[in-house]
Amino acid sequence: MIAITGASGKVGRGVVARLRTAGAPVRAIVRDPARAPAGVEVRVASGYGAATEMRTAFAGASTALLIPAAEAPDRVEQHRTAVDAAVAAGVQHLVYLSFLNAAPDATFTLARDHWATEQHIRSTGIAATFLRMNLYMDFVPAMAVDGVIRGPAGTGRVSAILRDDVAASAAAVLTGAGARETYDLTGPECFTLGEAADLLGVRFEDETDEQAFASRAHYGAPDWEVRGWVSTYQAIRDGSLEVLSPAVRELTGAEPVSLAAYLAGQAA
Repeated sequence: MIAITGASGKVGRGVVARLRTAGAPVRAIVRDPARAPAGVEVRVASGYGAATEMRTAFAGASTALLIPAAEAPDRVEQHRTAVDAAVAAGVQHLVYLSFLNAAPDATFTLARDHWATEQHIRSTGIAATFLRMNLYMDFVPAMAVDGVIRGPAGTGRVSAILRDDVAASAAAVLTGAGARETYDLTGPECFTLGEAADLLGVRFEDETDEQAFASRAHYGAPDWEVRGWVSTYQAIRDGSLEVLSPAVRELTGAEPVSLAAYLAGQAA
């Protein structure tokens, strides 16, 4: 039995669909059963921080995919609780969807949460695989607000990856592909946000760090969240996200989708 957390989301649904096609026994772990994928076993847990519920949801599964919780100040603690629940339930192999170049001092501040989660998983002794994805390519069009992509990214490059390619890679690992502990999941190319803007038919405006924080102040978001938004662009600028990996092709047998191809498909 393969348990998939966050199974009602875009990546989770993609993983579940591929596992069903492969004939693998699948369990969807969701908060809202009404949003669960059809045709698979479903278990409900109110959140990763609900230890008893998560342990019950994992019970009987030999392998599990932990898709990160929504961004929150206590995100790492939620992850630790979910990991401990999986271990206590007898899960033998845990696959965690992490982030590229996760480190305690990562430029992208939210990547530090992923590093802390990885470290906790390692400390439990469970067999684990870390899928370190780059930024979601699907989100690039949403960066344009009023016809402009604004952020302190400079001429830095990012190898963004389509969520569907992340799902395909995760499904491959869950069904036995790959033997390494860590895989970097990237798109097929590195591009600047200026190049992305050209493809989208919008304009890129390179902000200073100060301008970036000021232009996002009106959202009224907490400081940690705004730092996460701005540091996304800073990580592009300093080269942290300019990594190309063959992992998607190695795991799935197919090339990851490029930004141009993705946008052409959306237009069609």
